[in-house]
Amino acid sequence: MAVSKKTNTYIFWILQLLGWGFLTSANIWSKAFVVSPDKSKPVYFLFEGLVFIILGIGLTTLLRSYLKRIKFIEYQTIKNYLKVIGVFLVMALSYSFILVFFSYLLFASINERELGLSILMIVSTTINVTLYLFFWILVYIAIKSVARMQRIKMDRLRLEASLKESQLNTLKGQLNPHFMFNSLNNIRGLMLEDVDKSREMLTRLSEMLRYSLNMNKVDAIQIGQELQVVENYVALSKIQLEDRLQYEQEIDESLLQVKIPPMILQMLVENGIKHGVSMQKNGGKIKLIVTDNNQEIILQVNNTGTLKTGSDSTKIGVDNIKKRLELLYGENATFTLKEVENEVHAIIKIPVN
Repeated sequence: MAVSKKTNTYIFWILQLLGWGFLTSANIWSKAFVVSPDKSKPVYFLFEGLVFIILGIGLTTLLRSYLKRIKFIEYQTIKNYLKVIGVFLVMALSYSFILVFFSYLLFASINERELGLSILMIVSTTINVTLYLFFWILVYIAIKSVARMQRIKMDRLRLEASLKESQLNTLKGQLNPHFMFNSLNNIRGLMLEDVDKSREMLTRLSEMLRYSLNMNKVDAIQIGQELQVVENYVALSKIQLEDRLQYEQEIDESLLQVKIPPMILQMLVENGIKHGVSMQKNGGKIKLIVTDNNQEIILQVNNTGTLKTGSDSTKIGVDNIKKRLELLYGENATFTLKEVENEVHAIIKIPVN
């Protein structure tokens, strides 16, 4: 089960408090009772520890925000490594300077004498702080990397399950016994008029069946191959709907080799025909558009009809498309349905890659 963002935040703060709390307690104990048990008042070490833990938690929280902003866990590039090293060094020096500065002020205020600063003390403090921050970064990256690998593994399993579900839904909605019966019955009638045409329709039907059965073996397919399946489906639907179905397509041929999730286009066209054109007394038009805007591939199907938000008949296909896009592209892909002048526009936008 995926861990929610809220739970991640709770875990982060618990680990922050425990880690820096332990480190602060160890520093206070070593300085108060081991290094200089008789030279300074114990309250000084408590206040110094308070400054230490506030700086530690504050700076590492800022560091965490920065790592998230540049998406370091996802993109561990040389550029990002250089950025993190630079920020890390600045934070280590800032931590050391602020800690020494406040320690000097607190010591003078509480012990009523100046803290004897030396180069060795400043250097040792800087080294210690640098090591603490370096260890924190290592632990943070390790935890987040493991969590990300687990999340990717879970997403992969969910995607495989979704693809299998998509295959079953396509077989049920597209090649179900009713569709098969109508197609075969129409092809049988077509044999009396045009044997060559009926043979072509049987070939298209068998290709659709083969395509559906093989889709559980691949995660992506070229747009050109998906269009062949769409054309088969439209051709078979035209036998049933005859002149009531008009089909157009506007395809950017430079995108034919681009890969998309299998069955996406076919399911858009299927929904448009089944729940749009076929529901109209005089039929209607399906228009398939495949284009891009340099950043996204745009897959669009326009069909005659209106949106029926209260109907459950299209929910399986629509929800399936949304889930698969979310698993494959996260928030980088969108799927929208809108009604424009007695037409329903189904639009999918996916990143170019």
